[in-house]
Amino acid sequence: MANAVASMAGLSQGVKLDSTLAGSKVAVSSSNAVSTVKFAPVQVRASSEETQSRRSFFSLAAVSLAATALVGNARALEAIKLEPPPPPSGGLPGTDNADQARDVDLNLKERFYLQTKTPQEAVERVKVAVKDIKDVKPLIDRKAWPYVQNGLRSTASYLRFDLNTIGSAKPKEERKAFKALTTKALDAMDTLDYAARSKSPAKAEKAYAESVALLDQVLSNL
Repeated sequence: MANAVASMAGLSQGVKLDSTLAGSKVAVSSSNAVSTVKFAPVQVRASSEETQSRRSFFSLAAVSLAATALVGNARALEAIKLEPPPPPSGGLPGTDNADQARDVDLNLKERFYLQTKTPQEAVERVKVAVKDIKDVKPLIDRKAWPYVQNGLRSTASYLRFDLNTIGSAKPKEERKAFKALTTKALDAMDTLDYAARSKSPAKAEKAYAESVALLDQVLSNL
C-alpha cells in the first residue's frame, strides 16, 4: 500500500490524498510517503492485543464452566451409596458361580464356574432348560436365527453339567444307558445350533423335532 501511495504521490506532487489507517485520517504526499509505513505496526499491535483479550475471556469462561461441572458431579456422587464388595466364594446370592472359579483357596477340581447342585436340584433345572429349548420353535418359524442360537446356548452348558450330575447319582447299571441317551440329545441340539447358524429352515425343523423327542426321553428317565 505504501508503494502505491508513493507512486501516486510521484505522479502528482503537491496533491494530498486522504487515507484512513486505524480509524485516523492521514495526509499523504511525496514528501511524507514513508510515514504511512509507520502506522502499519500500530494497527497490527492493536489487533494482537484485541485477540489476546478475547482469548483471556474465553479461557476464563471455560475454567468457570469446568469448575461448575465439577461441583455438580461432586454433589451427585455424594448421593450415591456405595456398598462394600461381597466376600469371595459365597457372598451375595447368585455370586457363588462367579467367585468359586477364582477362589485360589479352593481345590482346583472345585473351582468351576457352575455351582454344584444336588441331583434333585439338577433335575429341576433340567426341566426348566428343556422348556426353554422347546420355546425356540416360534423363533425358528420366524427365521430369527441369532435368537435361536442364543436360546440354545444359554442353557446348553447348564444342561450338560446337570445331566452329568444326575447320571453320576444313578445306579451303576443305569449310568451307561442314561449317558448314551443324553449324548444323543445333546448331539441333536448341536445339529440344531448348526442349522440355525447355516440359516436352513428344513434342517432346523428336523433337528428341533429330534431334540425335543430325545429330551422328552431324558425327562422320562430322570
